[in-house]
Parts: sequence; structure tokens; C-alpha cells
Amino acid sequence: MTLVWQLLWAALAFWLGALPFAVWVGRRAARRDIREVGDHNPGATNVLRASGFGPFLLAMSLDISKAAAPVGLAYQVFGWRGWPMWLVAVAPPLGHAFSPFLRGRGGKAVAAVFGVWIGLTLWELPVVALAGIAIGFALLTVSGWVVVLSLLGMLAYLLLWRPDPLLIGVVVTQLPLLVYTHRADLARRPSFRPARRWRRAAGD
Repeated sequence: MTLVWQLLWAALAFWLGALPFAVWVGRRAARRDIREVGDHNPGATNVLRASGFGPFLLAMSLDISKAAAPVGLAYQVFGWRGWPMWLVAVAPPLGHAFSPFLRGRGGKAVAAVFGVWIGLTLWELPVVALAGIAIGFALLTVSGWVVVLSLLGMLAYLLLWRPDPLLIGVVVTQLPLLVYTHRADLARRPSFRPARRWRRAAGD
């Protein structure tokens, strides 16, 4: 019976992840479809572009929470481990990226991935992720490369300091998903900010 309950919970986690909060918040706040602005992605960044910081903060919080809640309950409260927990952890970002509510054309799943790590490790891996993203954006101009390299940094952290097979398995699963959702960015050659500033200073 426990396994059935775990599988049902994983299905619930997928459907929670699939909820397109950014689209709904943007429609309410900006009176338009956020997929018509920016990079046409149904994510919180386009809520920011369309309607400002307040709605963006709401959409981002909801996108993070829809992953953190089911994962955190399963891992921290129910005490689940092993492959059923892995299934619960990978479900919300998959739901976000391939949302049935959006006919399979979901968002890039960054907020949902972040929420998963809050659910699994509370503050530890989210701090590592934020540090990697901050360093990445200080050096690189293409956000897709920043996201993927930050996730690789999280994998390196786990291998060195917290070699938990479950957590490593979650990262390894998230990596190809984020590569897929950021494939347009990754098709571009990464540009380094310091090099560009140096060239401008040199008058090139």
C-alpha cells in the first residue's frame, strides 16, 4: 500500500508542477498572455517584463512552492527514500516543462528545480545554486549556460561533500531536462563579461 501511495504522490507532484502559475498571474496582472513577450517562455521572467516586480515575485514564489511542497513533505515529513523519492523529486520540473495545461509546452523549469532542492535539503543546495548563479551571471551573458553550469556545480558539491546517491540521482536527471529547456541558449556561444569589458576599455 505504501508503494501505491508513493506513486500517487509522484503523480500529484507532476500535476502540481504542471500548474502554469506564471501564465495565470501574468494574465491577471497584465491582462495579456506572457508568452507574447520576451522569449515567449511561460515563466516568471516574462511576468516581470509584462507586469512588474510584484506579480513576478508572486509567480516565482508559486512556481518554487509547487515543487518544494510535495517534495519536502515526502522527504522531510514522510521520510521517503530510494527510487520512489527520486520519482517524486523529478516529477515537478517535468510537469513544469511539459505542462498538460499548456499542451506540453511548459517553461524552463528553473524555479521548479530550485523548489525541489528546498524540499530535499532546505537551505544547503539552494545556497550552492544561488552562489553558482551569481558567479555565472557575473561572468557570462547567456543565461542558459549559467543555469547548466550552476547545476554542474551542485553536482560537484554533492560528489565532494554529500555523496548521497538519491541526491546525485536527482541532479543527474535534472541536467538533461535543463539542457533541453535551455537548448536555444546553449546553441549560442557563451560570451564572457570580463572579456567584453576589457575589449571596450581597449577601444576594440
